[in-house]
Amino acid sequence: MTFSKNHSLLLLFSMAMLLLQCQGPQDANESMETKATPTLTSQSYGKTPDGQEVAEFTLRNTAGMELKVITYGGIITSWTAPDKDGKYENIVLGYDNLEQYIASNPYFGAIIGRYGNRIAKGQFSLNGENFQLETNDGPNHLHGGVKGFDKVVWNGQGETNENAAILTLTYTSADGEGGYPGTMEIAVVYKLDNDNQLIVSYQATSDKTTIVNLTQHSYFNLSGDFSQTILDHELSIDADKFLPVDETLIPTGELTDVSGTPFDFRSPKAIGKEVEAEDEQLVRGKGYDHCWALNNPGSFRKVATVVHPTSGRQLEIATDEPGIQFYGGNFLDGTLPMPGGGTYAYRTGFCLETQHYPDSPNQPDFPSVVLEPGQKYTSKTSFKFSTKTN
Repeated sequence: MTFSKNHSLLLLFSMAMLLLQCQGPQDANESMETKATPTLTSQSYGKTPDGQEVAEFTLRNTAGMELKVITYGGIITSWTAPDKDGKYENIVLGYDNLEQYIASNPYFGAIIGRYGNRIAKGQFSLNGENFQLETNDGPNHLHGGVKGFDKVVWNGQGETNENAAILTLTYTSADGEGGYPGTMEIAVVYKLDNDNQLIVSYQATSDKTTIVNLTQHSYFNLSGDFSQTILDHELSIDADKFLPVDETLIPTGELTDVSGTPFDFRSPKAIGKEVEAEDEQLVRGKGYDHCWALNNPGSFRKVATVVHPTSGRQLEIATDEPGIQFYGGNFLDGTLPMPGGGTYAYRTGFCLETQHYPDSPNQPDFPSVVLEPGQKYTSKTSFKFSTKTN
């Protein structure tokens, strides 16, 4: 039997289509099997002394970054990031178990509220009414008081999509809790995306006029070796001014130009370069424990970058907040246990807490932290990791 040229081409085309149909489903299955997606799992982390169940959520993106969060305090207990060779290591300070977090925790990894940072003498006024908060930092109120949001059990709900693992934490703060007016409904969302970025979003409402200033209090050490200090980390902060403080670390009300001071981080420099300078403000904070008035307030923008030269890890922070508190671990004193043995020594972790200014309720020239009924408080901060090879 003979075929024309057209018949031969038609036969070859038909055979090729048949082969593709046979192979197609197998290839599709293989593609589905190899396509990575973010994951989110949960398990028990124990119970509080009053019997509340605490859950641990593990968020993992497709790049390999892993974030562990417990519902006690919304605490980030572990957070892995890659170095310049692609090695993932935990880069936040934390503990081994729930008992340690409950016993003695300098706010490792926690959600802070209702008011992050200090309020002078724990006092403020709203609409002519005076309020007295707990004083838990010398004469002042700090981070929500004796039992702030870092010491309550949040409700956790997880979900994933093709781009991120998402954990939503919710809590209802009763009217009068810690001395604050109004029943407040709070939601904090941790969204770990595939670009090694954690986006933290905050929302709150209140049925009475109140104040609010939420933040996240992770202690970072980008070396991944918590026996090392953070003094070799190179920090930049996009701020022309910082807030000087009095002897009890309450802002004086001034915004001081950073030019010619150890507080000038507009260009990257090692944290340890001037931390021991003979400067009254550094003496008062035992190093850096101050708020910077960030440039370009009112917009969501990159405000700080930290690089660890040896590992190559780089952390970029963006926020819509007007300030950032840089704390250099000055009160870590070698008494707190590290996982696996040893203790956290002086300046082995740093915090960059995006927030409104400290003591704003008593400082009329500072951006307002008042939340009225019917209003919604919102805030957003992102932590993005990458690597630098030089």
